Amino acid sequence: MNTSLQDKRIAIVADWIKDWWGAEIVLEQTMELFPEADIFSSVLWQQENPLFQGRNITTSFIQKIPLLNKSHKLALTLRPLAFESFDLSEYDIVISLSSAESKWVITKPDCLHICYCHTPTRYFWSHYHEYLQMMEFGIWNPLAKWLMPKLVHRLRAWDFCAAQRPDYFIANSETTKKRIWKYYEREATVIYPGLDIKTSPLTQSSLSNNEKGADEYYFYTGRCIPYKKFDLLVDAFNQNGKKLIIATNTDNTLYRNLKAKSNDNIEWKLTGDLDEINRLHAGAKAFLFPPEEDFGLAPIAAMMMGTPVIAYAKWWASESIINGKTGMFFEEQTVRSLNEAIDTFETMKFDAKEIQEHAQKFSKKNFQEGLLNFIAHHLPK
Repeated sequence: MNTSLQDKRIAIVADWIKDWWGAEIVLEQTMELFPEADIFSSVLWQQENPLFQGRNITTSFIQKIPLLNKSHKLALTLRPLAFESFDLSEYDIVISLSSAESKWVITKPDCLHICYCHTPTRYFWSHYHEYLQMMEFGIWNPLAKWLMPKLVHRLRAWDFCAAQRPDYFIANSETTKKRIWKYYEREATVIYPGLDIKTSPLTQSSLSNNEKGADEYYFYTGRCIPYKKFDLLVDAFNQNGKKLIIATNTDNTLYRNLKAKSNDNIEWKLTGDLDEINRLHAGAKAFLFPPEEDFGLAPIAAMMMGTPVIAYAKWWASESIINGKTGMFFEEQTVRSLNEAIDTFETMKFDAKEIQEHAQKFSKKNFQEGLLNFIAHHLPK
């Protein structure tokens, strides 16, 4: 650790700790940087994860409320209160890792509060209407759809005010940086999250995408939620008949409905096991990336395995993928556009080693060094 940080009391604040995807990988790498830091979160459902053994972890009152403690959506109006209730008066540095309300914490004037922002709160801002149309409250959906438009204006106002509390913002991509300015009117510095994947022996660095074996398949993984566009992949591969493997650890109504409508060429794996997912990345003909994302570590993981990416040509994909070198784009989130891109992709060759080299731009080492240097530079003199 930087010597200027050795005597500082540090708190790391996360929105929630439930599943294990990109935001949790950022949390893990931040915790690794600061092994003595205390952890705060609205809820924790990773108690068996060795990462949290021996760490001082404080959860909010939501942890004790049945039903609400299992669903961050149901606890929406309580989380601002939860984060404001944390007593952070003893800390010199607070790092909030936020795609929602963790940035709402209140710190003392002499405390350095840095918000590492994955995205401004999606369900208030950029994807509000999409979330409104595809809520997942079961029998409570009609009530939620009626209530949310009546609450969202005030929630946006609160979220904007809370976004003025951090001293500095770090964005995980140029896309997120622009959204932070658009919705919060705050400047941000970009530090890309990273991965540390040991590619050998999983990778097939000498192979082109056309030579990965007889059992060729395309691959996608992520949380099965509306904006991730699992539905687009199911519709496209139901039509094209090619083999698709989808991995998710989200067993919800959307997952069950899409699995039920999938043809036999689409294989679903209900798993969050990272070793299995990395093997699927390594063996895939291509990784598919259909959403409009601020950032995504899944395509980075694929490229670290030497696997090219077929991505929707917007936002994060245009930052991370070199068209024709590490993957290719499709222009519209439609079945026709995606299938035309897949047909074109199958006429092309990609150099796996070149793809891997490009992916190293998004390494764990670069992320940790960038975060550490940023904090050290902005410490009060």
